[in-house]
Amino acid sequence: MRLYALCDQEMLDGRGISIEEYIDIAKANNAEIIQYRNKTADVSVIKQQLIKIRKLYEGFLIVNDAYELIEFCDGVHVGQEDLDAIDADPKKAVKILRNVIGNDKILGISTHNKEEVLEANEMDLNYIGLGAYRDTATKKDICAVLGDDLDRIAQHSKHYVAAIGGVKQSDRFENVTYHVIGSGLIS
Repeated sequence: MRLYALCDQEMLDGRGISIEEYIDIAKANNAEIIQYRNKTADVSVIKQQLIKIRKLYEGFLIVNDAYELIEFCDGVHVGQEDLDAIDADPKKAVKILRNVIGNDKILGISTHNKEEVLEANEMDLNYIGLGAYRDTATKKDICAVLGDDLDRIAQHSKHYVAAIGGVKQSDRFENVTYHVIGSGLIS
């Protein structure tokens, strides 16, 4: 299992855990990637948090949504609704995003079903997040829980697949590269 740690600010605040404590936990669990997600702060706060994480963590650092902060991290992850805000055509949106962040940065998007995975195959991405595997406390607007269908759908991706949504370290998949774990790291 390869670990992609989701550092969600709302989750940290709700549990009284500092960024420093979370990074220590992620490093102790050999996280290869940390994604910082903060859906409520303005861009200057997110920038400061990325700078703090970068000082503490040498692995890959991904920012959720705030692609304008790409210079402070290794990549960006966006959801389907974020792509839609860039352009109604997801392929065009990814092309625009890729032009903004450059080819040397990591780009990942969320997918929720086989159709979105197949569409993502035609995009210039480094990975897809696929899920939700289970219900999760860190994301309240989950489309559908895929359960064991997640692994079957993942086999259709030409990109690396990160299983998202309620994933545990003990879960086993055949077609998934990364387990994305948020609150499960600290429970």
